[in-house]
Amino acid sequence: MVDTSAWARAGQPEVRDRWLAVLLDDRLRLSPLVRTELLLSARGGSEFDLLAEQLDTLRVAPLDALIISAAEAGMRTLAHRSDGAQRLPVVDYLVAAAAQELGAAVIHYDRDYDTLAEVMEFTSIWLAPAGTLS
Repeated sequence: MVDTSAWARAGQPEVRDRWLAVLLDDRLRLSPLVRTELLLSARGGSEFDLLAEQLDTLRVAPLDALIISAAEAGMRTLAHRSDGAQRLPVVDYLVAAAAQELGAAVIHYDRDYDTLAEVMEFTSIWLAPAGTLS
């Protein structure tokens, strides 16, 4: 599973070659929610269409009632751990839940996935060590 935070940094020189290898090996899956976040960044119609075409080459991750239920379960666990601990982006919960369902990892550049991996069953993989990319 790929998160928006990783996609946005994939072109940086420190990670470009590894990213390209994973992409060409067809090992990435994209949540419909991350797709929507990425498309939101388009600055016009032509850029939107080009990005949508690029994203169409990735396999789609599930987003169904089972995923939503798993995301809520993770949220509940964090809420009971500490007041307010569950206040992470909803998209992150749903991406983590899809990874859990698929038995997959989430590649990201976002500390929230480390927190989610503590209460959900997926592997959190940093695109690069925290603080090394802009």
